[in-house]
Amino acid sequence: MTERKPPGISFESFIDKQVREATQRGEFDNLKGAGQPIPAGAADENWWLRNYLTREGASADGLLPESIILRRERERIQDTVADLLSEKEVRAVVTALNDRIVDYLRMPSGPHVPIGPLKTDEVVAAWRAGREATRAARTPAAPTSPRPQSTEQRWWRRLFGRD
Repeated sequence: MTERKPPGISFESFIDKQVREATQRGEFDNLKGAGQPIPAGAADENWWLRNYLTREGASADGLLPESIILRRERERIQDTVADLLSEKEVRAVVTALNDRIVDYLRMPSGPHVPIGPLKTDEVVAAWRAGREATRAARTPAAPTSPRPQSTEQRWWRRLFGRD
């Protein structure tokens, strides 16, 4: 049976010893953030990762499994192709995404998320409809014809005798 540590005697681990010696040398005296409260959300084990992504302005999409990334890209395809200028560019983007989806389906990994390739012609048709709606919104309305004259003369015309 292992013996217990006798009361009054302290055993110091290697790490505790290094921390104590560094404190005695004053290596912790002028650290950035000393005396400030612990950041909110520090109870979350990934707080440092969230802070890093926020500080760097990065997206957390790179941390997601490939199946979820592909699913998101598939759902956002209309937003992706909306600014493209030609049908050829739209077809190239859809084809590239479909190639990545097919590659994933051949060797799936991570959580299983149902996903299938896009129908290129449907995406192109939606892209065309979106462009035409944008064009229609941008073109000014046709000028309206002047209001038809009523058969009655206006009061000032009657008054001053002008037709």
